[in-house]
Formats: sequence, structure tokens, C-alpha cells
Amino acid sequence: MEILKNELEAGRAVILPTETVYGLFAKALDQDAVDLVYRLKQRPRDKAMNLNIANLEQVTEYASEIPPCFQDLVAHFWPGPLTILLKARDSVPVWINSGLPTVGFRMPDHPLTLELIQETGPLIGPSANLSGASSGQKFQDIQQDIPVLGLADDAFLTGVDSTILDLSQESARILRQGAITQTDLQAVIPQLNFKEVEK
Repeated sequence: MEILKNELEAGRAVILPTETVYGLFAKALDQDAVDLVYRLKQRPRDKAMNLNIANLEQVTEYASEIPPCFQDLVAHFWPGPLTILLKARDSVPVWINSGLPTVGFRMPDHPLTLELIQETGPLIGPSANLSGASSGQKFQDIQQDIPVLGLADDAFLTGVDSTILDLSQESARILRQGAITQTDLQAVIPQLNFKEVEK
């Protein structure tokens, strides 16, 4: 773990497990480190990154508006496979959210990954695969395309991506259906009003 922490602190990227798939993690506030992840993944620069966090204080630091339902949702689903988009503060660096008015937050449910986030600060952690390829579930396979250090824990992964929930507008929107369904969300917040995503 200390080796991976040193890699992150040095501005390098590492492969870490979440509860869904592997992510390619780097320090979010280090522009060079974020640029490296974009290059390693061959990811288009207009595709924003999410902030992987370890505590709710980091949400209030970077989100300008937090809806009332947020606390109940995170109490039930965090740590876990739910990414939540909120309106962003001006303090969110443009290299993270690509200048968009929103920023995504994720609290992954792998104890060692969460420990690293707690120790190093918010991390970006998109899925560890080349852009357009399937999300990475086998550590050795990922390293063939992205040869960086990491933590192997294939057996921990479910292989189902996180659900992306947009709470930045009056109506909630599921931007990507993952492990948590609309039914799951409304079981916790029955009054949560959903808007259909335009095809």
C-alpha cells in the first residue's frame, strides 16, 4: 500500500479495485497526473472525470448545491456503486470536469482503495481500460494495455459498472444504468422525481 501511495503522491497513476471494476486512479488536484490518465486511457478530453472521495466534507468543498435527498441516498448507497452528479463550485479544476457546470462524486466500496483516497485526497478513477473498450475486470489483462502499478483483487469485483445519477437539476436523471436501479433509489426516496434521459 505504501508503494501505491508513493506512486500517487509522485503524480503517477495506479490501478485499484472498486466494488465494480478496476479504476485507473490519480490525484485529482494534480493536473499533470490527470493528463497522464487521459493519455493512458486514450480518453477524449471533453469527457469529464469524477471525484473519488472518502468523506462527505469533500462533497461540500466542490459542490455548490446539495439537494435534500442527497444525505439519505449516500447513507444507503455509499460506499458503493453510485456516482452522483451535483452542481460544481468554481473551485473544481477545469481539467477534472472539462468546464462543465457539474461534477461527479463516487465513494468506492473497497477498503484498501478507500484508505488510499482518505490518505491522499480526492482521486480521479475512471475504469481501467482503453477508451471504448470493456471495463477492466482482470488485473493482468489491464496491465497489458496500461502498464502501471496497482492492487490485484479480481475476486472482489462484481463486473457491473456504477449507476450515474444526475441530481444537478430539478428532476433526477439516470445517465448510466448500473448496479443500482431506479427502483432501488425510489425505495429509499419515494418522492424522487425522475426525468427520462433523451435518446
